[in-house]
Amino acid sequence: MTDMPHSAASPVTDVDLRLAREVLEIEAAAITSLVARIDERFAEAVTTLDACAGRVIVTGMGKSGIISRKIAATLSSTGTPAFFLHPAEAVHGDLGVIQADDVVVALSHTGETSEILRLLETIKRVGARVICLTGDPHSTLADAADVTLDCQVRNEACPMNLVPTASTTAALAMGDALAMTLLVKKGFGEHDFAGLHPGGGLGKRLLRTDRLMHAGDSLPVVVANTPMRTVLQVMSDKGHGMTCVSTADGRLAGVITDGDLRRRLARGDSLTDHTAGEVMTTAPHTIGPATLAAQALQVMEAHRITSLVVVDDRDQVLGVLHLHDLWRTELF
Repeated sequence: MTDMPHSAASPVTDVDLRLAREVLEIEAAAITSLVARIDERFAEAVTTLDACAGRVIVTGMGKSGIISRKIAATLSSTGTPAFFLHPAEAVHGDLGVIQADDVVVALSHTGETSEILRLLETIKRVGARVICLTGDPHSTLADAADVTLDCQVRNEACPMNLVPTASTTAALAMGDALAMTLLVKKGFGEHDFAGLHPGGGLGKRLLRTDRLMHAGDSLPVVVANTPMRTVLQVMSDKGHGMTCVSTADGRLAGVITDGDLRRRLARGDSLTDHTAGEVMTTAPHTIGPATLAAQALQVMEAHRITSLVVVDDRDQVLGVLHLHDLWRTELF
């Protein structure tokens, strides 16, 4: 048995590279052309989405369906509940998910996609509003929509002007513009983003202090009049190299660290003759429970400390965050 001959790959020519650059230029121009179309219709679309009491349902066929999935995912991750509905499956039973309080965002470059048009009667009967992203603002879909966003492009990046390229890029960019405008309008911030992204590297960077801190039985805390013999036992049992010192009503009065103990012993102090309040360092560095892990790390590095006390807005002791807890997040 002989080996099958292998055909040699054609070398990449200057013509190929020029074509690649033209593709990028065409797609960049498609996005740039949308800037002038951010007008009252775009404002109406944002208002409609912001006022949506139900869900945002994004739908599209083929390549537009893939872009629809991305837009729905971006909306959901930035505080606007959204999901993708396949238009072909919708007419076979999934139309029941559309309710009167919903907003349907429909993508169709031609505005004549039959699977999308078949949904319109049901959507209108239910009472949901329709926003369409289309390359033909005079199409059937555009005429039926409550708000039409013009995503028309001069031509596709495909040399045959057939494969959806520039048109899908423009639709994706318009969807991102909607999502980012909504994000700001809703006041969606870093802490909200962290709550929706608990996994992966991004989730680790956005972890909140209250997810990492030691609280409850693992929290080292004593009151100011606690004898130092007891304080030493608490520090040893909890294993954090420090303890909080609180007032009788639970507010932070100070901290005692291993470093404090070493410095006093070096001076010849007899620790056992004192109370926690006499040994503690007052006005320690603190953070709030909603502080992000990355921000807590910055505070520790700036002040060259290994632990922070977590307090609420009344200085009530909630927990302790140690540098080792941040190491486990692989932030550094």
